[in-house]
Amino acid sequence: MDKAVLRKGARETRARPVSYRTPDERAAQGRLIRDSIPRSSQAGWKLPGQRRHPIELLGESNEGRLPSLVPIRFGRMSASPFAFYRGAAAVMAADLALTPTSGLRVQACGDAHLMNFGGFATAERNVIFDINDLDETLPAPFEWDLKRLAASVVIAAQHLELPYSDTTRVATELVREYRERMHDYASMRALDVWYDRIDLQKYQDRSGDPAIVEAARKRIAQRIEVERRKTAPDHLYPKLVTEEGGQPRIKDEPPLIFHPTEDVASGLQSGYADAITSYRKSLAEHVRVLFDRFQFVDLAVKVVGVGSVGTVCCVGLFMASDNDPLFLQVKEAKASVLEPYAGESLYSNHGERVIAGQRIMQAASDVFLGWGRGKNGRDFYIRQLRDMKMSVILESLDTGMLRQYARMCAHALARAHARSGDAAMIAGYMGSGQTFDDAITEFAVEYSSQNRRDYREFIQAIREGRIQATTEE
Repeated sequence: MDKAVLRKGARETRARPVSYRTPDERAAQGRLIRDSIPRSSQAGWKLPGQRRHPIELLGESNEGRLPSLVPIRFGRMSASPFAFYRGAAAVMAADLALTPTSGLRVQACGDAHLMNFGGFATAERNVIFDINDLDETLPAPFEWDLKRLAASVVIAAQHLELPYSDTTRVATELVREYRERMHDYASMRALDVWYDRIDLQKYQDRSGDPAIVEAARKRIAQRIEVERRKTAPDHLYPKLVTEEGGQPRIKDEPPLIFHPTEDVASGLQSGYADAITSYRKSLAEHVRVLFDRFQFVDLAVKVVGVGSVGTVCCVGLFMASDNDPLFLQVKEAKASVLEPYAGESLYSNHGERVIAGQRIMQAASDVFLGWGRGKNGRDFYIRQLRDMKMSVILESLDTGMLRQYARMCAHALARAHARSGDAAMIAGYMGSGQTFDDAITEFAVEYSSQNRRDYREFIQAIREGRIQATTEE
């Protein structure tokens, strides 16, 4: 064979492995999906005949929760249609499974609503913006997350009583931001996508009003400074701990903070030695060196959030020495709400499922992130409690601020999806025009009406005594 031909073949082999496809080729493959699943098919929401009743699904989601806390969960969900939406991830997961799907799978959040995004500190003490609740994470179609996020924006805007025109514009801009960011990630090198993060102190909203952007930047800077001062020894320790007989002990504030019995958190008599050992094994070796400096002192159940209420969520106090505390949040991990529709997890421990999803989707994760299993068979995952964690106060937002916050969430979601999915194929499917934006916005608006109908049925069930709900003062 001619040596020139051999050299040409060698060059082509080095430059183009058989399994390699260019971003343009992958984008073209994404565009082909439109033939079977048109982008317009993602639009709208019609009540399907086989839809399961939301009250039934909510009842099933209580399986394994602490019965005494379930009324608190439902009480929090009864506050508004937006609060109901936050706690009804299982309902929407069942609904999304009935809609057309692109087949383009990513590591999905599973509960991508506005309040599950926020700021937190990295190990380097930078403050980034990202998805901060991934209890439901599982591989699933990318549009399921985007539809849930878009619908949450519409429901939030309705909660704030914004005009309909503003509501639809905010939703459309959210989808457009996601689509445009995904196109950006499609053209980036793989490592650049992986290293990308949203630094709150440097964040630039490229399409926002300059005055709103500047006002937001000042508010963010002030909030970061406040959170930096809330150190564990100076803020959390006096807030959560009392010293009885010279021994630190987490304060009881029932029904939201209380010390568990053996049946709730097995291992009480041994100081949860087995669970701590299980958790320690999940940590990287260098983190174990740090963790071993701390000794377990106390653990109490601490009710958090809306959707998590009723699962066993605790705060553990560890001490390295006087004035050197470590607070760890222990959260029970149950099967993802997506599992019946997207497939079972690859992990036998749901705590490991959550941690694996976090490490894939988040730009940076907590240094103490780990998982384990209690003597009672409950899976759990662990992270630091409130390490400069910042969440938006929904009621403080006007139209301009909601638009910017929604775009930030869309940016974070696109970045997270680009880390695990094929950004070029997703971008190719969505396209460069408004067709996809309009379709998802139409779905979000119509699904917000479904959420309101479900909320009314939920409130009616409470009034009729079919559901017990406790309203906190």
